[in-house]
Amino acid sequence: MVRRSERGAGRPAAASLAALVACVALCAGDALAGGYPFGPRTRSVNDLGNQYVPLHAHLWDLLHGRADGGLLVNWQSGYGSSFLPDFGTYLASPFAPLVALFPRDEIDLAVYVITVLKIACAAAVMACLLLALRPGRWWAAGLLGASYALCGWTLADADYNPMWLDGLIALPLLCLVGEWALAGRRRVFGVLLVALVWSANFYTAYMATLGAALVLLVRLSLTGPTRREALAAAGRAVLTVVLGTGLAAPLVAVVYLGTKHAYPGRVRPFDPVPAEDLVARLLPGTYGWGSPALYVGTTALLLALALPFHRAVPGRVRAAWTVLVLAVTLSLQWAPTSLAWHAFATPQGSSYRQTFVLAGLLVIAAWYALSYGPPEPAALGAATALLALGAVAARRSDVLHAHTWPLLLLAAGGTLTGLLLLRGAGRHGRLAALAVLVLLGAQLGESAATSAVASGLRLKHLDDYAPFGQRQQRQAAAIAGADDWPRRRTEPGREQTVANDPMLVGGQGAAYYSSLTSDVLSRTLTALGGGWTSRGRGVQSLDNAVTDVLFSVGARVHSPPDPHQTHRPADTAPPTVTRREVPPLVTVRPGPGTTPFGASPYRNQELLLGSRVYTVPALTVHDDAGAPLPARRVGSGTARTRPAITASCPPGTQVNLWAPHFSGTARLATGTDTAVFRSVSGRSLAAMEPLGRTPASGRVRIELVPDRPGRIPPGAVGCLDTARLGSAAARLTATGATAVTVSDGTLHAQLPPGSKGLAVVAAPRIAGWRCAAGDGPARPARQYHGLIAVPLDAGQTSLTCTFHPPGLRLGTTVGLVSLTVLLLLTAGAAARRRRTSAPAPTTPPAPRERATAAH
Repeated sequence: MVRRSERGAGRPAAASLAALVACVALCAGDALAGGYPFGPRTRSVNDLGNQYVPLHAHLWDLLHGRADGGLLVNWQSGYGSSFLPDFGTYLASPFAPLVALFPRDEIDLAVYVITVLKIACAAAVMACLLLALRPGRWWAAGLLGASYALCGWTLADADYNPMWLDGLIALPLLCLVGEWALAGRRRVFGVLLVALVWSANFYTAYMATLGAALVLLVRLSLTGPTRREALAAAGRAVLTVVLGTGLAAPLVAVVYLGTKHAYPGRVRPFDPVPAEDLVARLLPGTYGWGSPALYVGTTALLLALALPFHRAVPGRVRAAWTVLVLAVTLSLQWAPTSLAWHAFATPQGSSYRQTFVLAGLLVIAAWYALSYGPPEPAALGAATALLALGAVAARRSDVLHAHTWPLLLLAAGGTLTGLLLLRGAGRHGRLAALAVLVLLGAQLGESAATSAVASGLRLKHLDDYAPFGQRQQRQAAAIAGADDWPRRRTEPGREQTVANDPMLVGGQGAAYYSSLTSDVLSRTLTALGGGWTSRGRGVQSLDNAVTDVLFSVGARVHSPPDPHQTHRPADTAPPTVTRREVPPLVTVRPGPGTTPFGASPYRNQELLLGSRVYTVPALTVHDDAGAPLPARRVGSGTARTRPAITASCPPGTQVNLWAPHFSGTARLATGTDTAVFRSVSGRSLAAMEPLGRTPASGRVRIELVPDRPGRIPPGAVGCLDTARLGSAAARLTATGATAVTVSDGTLHAQLPPGSKGLAVVAAPRIAGWRCAAGDGPARPARQYHGLIAVPLDAGQTSLTCTFHPPGLRLGTTVGLVSLTVLLLLTAGAAARRRRTSAPAPTTPPAPRERATAAH
């Protein structure tokens, strides 16, 4: 039998092996799936393409000094959004700045490399934790560390949510901090690690902290300290977490309050998955969105199942870890504990984001089973029987796929062969080496295949987006050629590639998608006829002449439809840019702006503009045969294929259609342009679209092609008098700012002499803005129909607005207090050591479990 190392010995080798196995298996899986960067299939599914890659691109711009804005305000998205909450939620990981080392047009590769590095780091840290918990073979710790990093949660869920991977690293790190608290050492380092993981991603760090606390409780129950020693160790751990989270408070408080000002998401009651799905997700090659991905590899699973039957392991150790694994498994399926795992906030998506904690506990249980020596044949037989029973019970689950059974059989065969060889190796080094190679090969092959299966099935179930390529390069070039910020905005366009186009290709647009999209932005743009996705948190660009004037959009890019989304041949025509004369970013209005928005977006635009520019005619909706539809519902019944809308407008006016709940296409019978509307009940809302000019007859006929049922509102058609709009824009320009400068969270405007009324900034009045007119004091900005507004007194010809993210002052205060307490405690401990005349005692050994069986 290979001699076990002493506690902690072999950590560098174990960590290196774990990281290497994780990297090789993950990349091999992507190569097998033909995924980016090894093949033609994109890996930018769901929010990876829509949110995280664009956010990393914006970080690249910030680090290279090319972004409009800074850490406080992102002037590129949502007409001016708070960026620090986004930074704390998505980009605060210490790995994120690595994007700066890559070319800007290789941003997808940068995010992929960061993802692989995070997974490798999680594998290495878990390997170190296992050896800290109990001595054992370094290669075994390395293989099990890789099993943890390549768990189903990683491969199926976190692979395209890279900020969650910081939680994967946090769990073993925080467990190590718990070990140091047990031993009474490394307090300062432990506090700094807690601060690091809570700053990197506080959402998963919260879950990891709960998991580490449970591990610490088990360790306290097994090490057998006195009650006083146990309380002291627990107190050290609590103090470490409190001080660490306090140091992270400047970022955590900003993110927390940012969620309070965000557009509310959908709250769904917790619905546990069927038991067969829960068991099935333990097996390789399974996939099911919304169910817990419990896979940790067949080797780790068999060892964990063998732990209760492994007689070489002390009975209390077997019982404690088995009970903990079962308890956490059950907590995934109970609504109150599920809510507790998710920080008492209903997740916007899967209800099993805490699954990585259970994966870590399964791997720790497997380590305890192996570190006491390979399980005897009887224990392996019992584990195999349990695995077989679970597979039979799960055979009807929808998450099983054709790949599952061959993968399971091959992996189980390799694991059992390797473990039996290892048990029989004795002093035969060659036989032990063969056993290690068999276990290594089984794990590599199983993990790579499971990763490939997850990558392929994700593409079938989720939206996907093309990597940064020629289309985005053309868009960026067109925007750069038209950019005139902050004199006026350049809008990346309605024909978006991803939901965060402004961050990816440049410009200063309305489009913005984040979990922290402000409530005021979403509601204001919706009232003006804007569309959204992701239940209101993915605000879209609005191609409308009036809103362009209102938000100082002087240039608008028009791109061909994205071939990746439309599945049409790529249009090689370059993007075009249309320009218009618009008022400056700051204008002066005479009224207080207290009249609330109404139901019609056309009247709401006029209210914000201060001029009447639309004709909103009565309309009639017709079915496929031309008969009137009083209910105005299309896409079903007799209005399934070619319904139409008729109305009368002044000749030459621009026809707009506002149909937020219509999905399909619309075009003027006398026109050539076709507008696309996308609406899914509760998930997305279609934006207002321009259709063309009213003919000389004044009769407007809009032909619809619905793709699902929807209703046309009574005031759907708006006919814009562009001459009146031009006059209104000229009036606002004449009284608007003569100069505007913008720098991160500060905006300064010079106003014409004699300005009075309200200075209005064409940016959403998100929480945190304070403004001062002239030499007056800074006060919280007022709101003018959702925009920043500042009252002007006679003689005030300048305006200065500054932005302070809500929570930053509070968080900074808490952080400074935590830092002060940490410094005082450290200084006090150093002073006590100096006062001690006797030599400093040696560091006590880490506590061990009380053994009940010889070993």
